[in-house]
Amino acid sequence: METDSVAELVTQALAALRAATDPDNPDDPDDRDEYVPLLWRAAADGAAALPLGLELIGSDDPIEREAGCDLLRDTSNQHEAVRAGAATALVALAQRETEGRVLRSLARAIEMTYDPRAVPVLVSLAGHPDAEVREEVARSFAEVITGLPDGPDIRTLIGLTQDPDQHVRDWATFTLGVQAEVDSPAIRAALWERTADAHAETRTEAIRALACRHDPRAVPLLAGLLDNPEGAHVLTFSAAQITDVPEPPPALPEYEPGDDWVTDAVNACNPARRARLDAWAWELVSTLHRLRPDLDAAVSMERFGWGRSLGVAAASGPSDYDIEALLARADGDPTRAAELVAADLPRALPDTPPGPRPR
Repeated sequence: METDSVAELVTQALAALRAATDPDNPDDPDDRDEYVPLLWRAAADGAAALPLGLELIGSDDPIEREAGCDLLRDTSNQHEAVRAGAATALVALAQRETEGRVLRSLARAIEMTYDPRAVPVLVSLAGHPDAEVREEVARSFAEVITGLPDGPDIRTLIGLTQDPDQHVRDWATFTLGVQAEVDSPAIRAALWERTADAHAETRTEAIRALACRHDPRAVPLLAGLLDNPEGAHVLTFSAAQITDVPEPPPALPEYEPGDDWVTDAVNACNPARRARLDAWAWELVSTLHRLRPDLDAAVSMERFGWGRSLGVAAASGPSDYDIEALLARADGDPTRAAELVAADLPRALPDTPPGPRPR
């Protein structure tokens, strides 16, 4: 902690927030810019910041309750030990809070507790009349996703993809489609509906999300995004890596190969390269099993990703390797790559036999 105490930092942050929200003065973004780092610094001392945050969310002043939620968010983000207590307090606040600005901060804060109790709170806020609250809800499911294709969080996000506000639809589509790594016919139907959205960003998110699920309907739509004369977003190139198309979309090879995401997308859309990488991965893990039968090695791939990973359970603990990076380190030789992994991971020492018993 720097020279200011936690209480002093929070006092300064509150002053900056009041200045930023004062209706009698022009909104000065510098006040908000000052507020954010002050609270983050205060939250660095979790033991002192937690009781201050709890005190603030009990205030009659909505500005103080907003700051209290933000302080609990930052403190939870930096300190796992405070998360359960912060979540308990935020759940209780959600049952009585009516101010939209506080509810927006509450949604952001409860996400950072990583607590399953956040899900019913966010579900209950998804029907709030304030579109800005609903937008924060759509953003805030990301860190508390249940992983259940028909979970309450997923059902709520599907509903928010049909929200009348375009920004809510955009964020709900992104969270559902990219950050929630789950799949189901209902999810795909919701995403497909958004590929015809009048809001360009929402439509783009839906196309990318379907591509991440290897949905063939996304291929021509993704090709259209890549054919944009103004260029494609980096996430569009990431989605192109995953589609398993038999050949690159026509516009993809026209991009300059200097950027990593362009090169990765071109490589991933090359069926010969994909087959070669799979063969390398098989040879790598087979060789490793021969060299080190004591290692439990397996190849995996992200559900919504393209790269292959080598996971190894060793006596020293688990290790993970990006297979392409490992092969580059081994000059493209799978046998050499297996030798490098074997050298990285020491063998377990044999059990030391017990010495003679003392007489």
